[in-house]
Amino acid sequence: MPQFLPFRGIRYDPGALGPHGIGAVVAPPYDVVDDDEREELLRRDPHNSVRLILPDGDESERYDVAAADFAGWQRDGALRRDADEQLYVYRMAFRDDDGRPRRTLGVLGALALPGGTGRDDGEPILPHERTLPKAKSDRLALLRATRANFDPIWGLSLADGLSDLLATAGDPAVVCEDDDDVEHALWPLADRERVAAITRAVASAPVVLADGHHRFETGIAYRDELRAAGEEPGGAGAIMAFVVELAEDQLDVRPIHRLIHGLRGSDLRRALADAFTVTDAGPNSPEGVDVLRRRMHDERALGLVDGDGLALAVPERARVDEALASLPDPVRGVDAAVFEHLVVPALAGAQVAYRHDAREVAALVEKGAADAAVLLRPADVAQIRAVAFARERMPQKTTFFNPKPRTGFVFRTLD
Repeated sequence: MPQFLPFRGIRYDPGALGPHGIGAVVAPPYDVVDDDEREELLRRDPHNSVRLILPDGDESERYDVAAADFAGWQRDGALRRDADEQLYVYRMAFRDDDGRPRRTLGVLGALALPGGTGRDDGEPILPHERTLPKAKSDRLALLRATRANFDPIWGLSLADGLSDLLATAGDPAVVCEDDDDVEHALWPLADRERVAAITRAVASAPVVLADGHHRFETGIAYRDELRAAGEEPGGAGAIMAFVVELAEDQLDVRPIHRLIHGLRGSDLRRALADAFTVTDAGPNSPEGVDVLRRRMHDERALGLVDGDGLALAVPERARVDEALASLPDPVRGVDAAVFEHLVVPALAGAQVAYRHDAREVAALVEKGAADAAVLLRPADVAQIRAVAFARERMPQKTTFFNPKPRTGFVFRTLD
């Protein structure tokens, strides 16, 4: 079962922060920050954590720059290491797409890296979807140079009742609101009895990876690299993780839609006619997209966006059963599987890109930045649990967990 332990976090000293507090030095995850946003984050504060996760310089020096900044900020007092090993309760409060108040309550700790493949029944950490081929050399080089976890991976615990153990009282140590009106708050937790209860709860059931598959694999690669060199992994035997109970009230799971490029004159609606009943759903407008998404839910359908506007694509049950027959039962009801096995073969030669905002996807098609798009419904928590318990994986880019933890509330050194 998973080993989840407290650690001595390295955090920004509140006294060294400017008038905007922690909000000026935290950043979104590294893989969603573009060049313009990086510059904006640095304008807010030169100590913004984006300097660590996306450092300056060319490939030969940028990782050493990050290591130098991290060490320098500790020397000048901008960062301080906590005196005791702790867990860190972390809460995100937000409103969902329907305007309802929601929250995600989890805990940051050091999650021991497993030695297996993630498919054995005894494996403590389970990837929940396949990953796209992607160079991991960048994150590995950063880990080698800095020997630190700057941003957590995200794990979903199958242990019932974890959320109750994380209930907080009193004001958080630090709190801020991000550009998307999400409130992020952190409570360091040093009480030994509560820490022990939380670690026991996490250890009682497997943890499913929600986000950070590539960083997880990079952490394993670095640990194995040290072992191969005859070194003890030490702190590299674990990775900083944000663990949340896999429960409906804790998660806002959104779909990841598919942008289609290179149709080369093909008609999306005609190409799918053999496997779907396709009906027009009106012009491409933000309001039309909202209506289409509701119809997709009610009629268990995919949504289409093309040069003619919007359409609803209801899959033919017999074709779905035939195309998905080789898949495990829990995966068959996932729209990403329907897309992969029924849509992709009908669009030979087309390229697929991924975005999670349906309105943004539709707007890109409208202005000609993509030939077409296929909108998917989100996987729900019951499907995620079923796939996890079956020790299977969903197709790549199935789930988008919203919102995302911010980088910079706490760092973890491997030393």
